[in-house]
Amino acid sequence: MTNNTIIVWFRKDLRLHDNRAFTHAAKDGKIIPVYILSEEEEKSIGSASKWWLHYSLAHITERLAKYNIPLIVKKGSYKKVLEKLIDETSASGVYFNKCYDSANRAGEKRVVKQFEEANVVIKQFESDLLFTPGSVTNQKGEPYKIFTPFWKQVRKQYVAFPTHLPKLIESGVPRDYDIGKIYDLGLLPKHPWTKKFYTYWTPGEQHAINRWNTFLDEDIMSYDKERDFPAKDRVSRLSPYLAWGEISPRLIWHDIQRKLIQLDSRQQEEVHGQLEAFLRQLVWRDFAYHQLVTFPHVEDEPLKTEFKYFAWKNDQDHLDQWKQAKTGYPIVDAGMRELWETGWMHNRVRMITASFLIKHLLIHWKEGASWFRDTLVDHDRANNIMGWQWVAGSGYDASPYFRIFNPITQGDKFDPNGHYVRRWVPEIAALPTKYLFSPWTAPKEVLEEAGVELGQTYPEPIVDHKASRERALAVYQDMKHFVNELKNS
Repeated sequence: MTNNTIIVWFRKDLRLHDNRAFTHAAKDGKIIPVYILSEEEEKSIGSASKWWLHYSLAHITERLAKYNIPLIVKKGSYKKVLEKLIDETSASGVYFNKCYDSANRAGEKRVVKQFEEANVVIKQFESDLLFTPGSVTNQKGEPYKIFTPFWKQVRKQYVAFPTHLPKLIESGVPRDYDIGKIYDLGLLPKHPWTKKFYTYWTPGEQHAINRWNTFLDEDIMSYDKERDFPAKDRVSRLSPYLAWGEISPRLIWHDIQRKLIQLDSRQQEEVHGQLEAFLRQLVWRDFAYHQLVTFPHVEDEPLKTEFKYFAWKNDQDHLDQWKQAKTGYPIVDAGMRELWETGWMHNRVRMITASFLIKHLLIHWKEGASWFRDTLVDHDRANNIMGWQWVAGSGYDASPYFRIFNPITQGDKFDPNGHYVRRWVPEIAALPTKYLFSPWTAPKEVLEEAGVELGQTYPEPIVDHKASRERALAVYQDMKHFVNELKNS
């Protein structure tokens, strides 16, 4: 161990395993770990994610305490807090892992410029993704706009193994230093709705690893076959842990490779598709960030420029009914209730609810992305924006706009026994499955027997599916016609 003292600047990498900045700092000197909540960061984090961040910071504080290292938590500008910390501790360097959204990247550049000019050692590491943005390109050296060729290319590339912590890790935090308090960051929302999350989630690195090991041992073999059925719960639920960097994607990747090696050839053939399906989802997260870095305007604008001319409706009543799970379409309302209750929503249902907002209600995808940002514990900027642009048809590798999910048949197909809807919309649970996804089609006597009074105990549908579908397609055609006229004028 040298006499160097290194500041490790934590952000969305709240773990010790395979944390390259932390590992290298621990090898190079004594550790001063700090988390800084800047004004820009505070604005970009939704209420549910702030709840998660609070407890994730508490967890990593406990992890560091095992090495007798306190975590410093401060509120303020990155530059000022780090500058003060260097001055007060005589730290010789700042190590951190890169982030890829525009706000964090801008903050990184300011920090690097300031401290390099002051002759402070700055080291940046890649720890959040499998592949560094810009490292996966086609034969022309251009970034991929379509996922499938991106996926095929990365399957040929090397994924670095997770790093291991050195045996000796020493604190560089001065005694009696004012390390700050997590509660003083003001992350816990004043609205009590997040108190429900304790029932469903336990943030933190060790819980992420436990969750991953359980999924790898018990559920991953049925992932591809059953992941689209929300009642079966055959998904990993790792998304919030990945969003806050509590588990390494490289760890997941190599655990899967080891699992394949442990199987004989017949078993490998049987499970290969299941494991590949999960890896595709992990790589999709990389793809979203590669697109975010290459096309940063995706955060606010459609990637397909013609969608700038789409005639979105400004209907606050419909937007509120969607948020409050009062659309009258049970599969949509079930998803929105799951979101409000748990801070999470099954991915298949995310697509259904997003499609309904964008295409049945013609409300801009940015409204939905904003609501998800505030209510999802697993909010991930690149994934969230790319997901919404995918549904809207405005992304480069998107579902065509004219692909409009029918919320009735989607329910029939992916919740065939109605278990998911009955859990989240109990007021219609007594309806026969035949009518469960379209209660308004049930005969009067069936509704009465089930104790359902449309418009009273459960809403009437706020729009007609067929009419809404036709309206959405007409608006889409109008947009295409207008764009063609612009090109020809």
